[in-house]
Amino acid sequence: MSITEFKSIGSVVREFQIFYREADFVVEVPLEVPQHFRYDLQLVMQDGIVDNSELAICENLIYPVLKEVWKIYRHNFLLWSHQFLNYSDRLSGFPEYILAKRSPLGKVVFDCPYLIFVEAKQDKFDEGWGQCLAEMVAAQRLNEREEIAVFGIVSNGKIWQFGKIRDRDFTRNITFYSIQDLDSLFASVNYIFQQCDRQVNNPTTV
Repeated sequence: MSITEFKSIGSVVREFQIFYREADFVVEVPLEVPQHFRYDLQLVMQDGIVDNSELAICENLIYPVLKEVWKIYRHNFLLWSHQFLNYSDRLSGFPEYILAKRSPLGKVVFDCPYLIFVEAKQDKFDEGWGQCLAEMVAAQRLNEREEIAVFGIVSNGKIWQFGKIRDRDFTRNITFYSIQDLDSLFASVNYIFQQCDRQVNNPTTV
């Protein structure tokens, strides 16, 4: 079974005996949204085709946000696009995006710990979370350190949902974020990146 065969959170929870709960763990960390970014996004959403496919959602709505926040943390992390993740036949696939620690060998090396996984879906959030959570489980096992929190994001480009797994506990953030409120969205994504940055050196802090 590849990651794409998981169609719901429940299927992953049962398969890997994970404890599921819902709670708000995201704490917004303000980050200034550049004016040029606001202008470009408004132009694309007003005059472009942004959500006719998952690929379009990735390119037009998800990656620009991730990239803008990643710039602050780029010295410690790499943002990989559609990179093959393989733990086993049942836990393998191509997540939309993965944030991983930058390898000392250089940017060409896909190295753990793997920390953020992003899935794009056209409003199929339960299916998106099934795949995203399976990716997070695969990352835990590849990292070989279950005390490191792994984060997940599922988005249709306009609505962004967040989750976190540590040990066998998966928490889905209750509050959703919208691309219509860029300040809150940037602040929430910034929080996730910040947590990854902190725990690389001290995994007990997140």
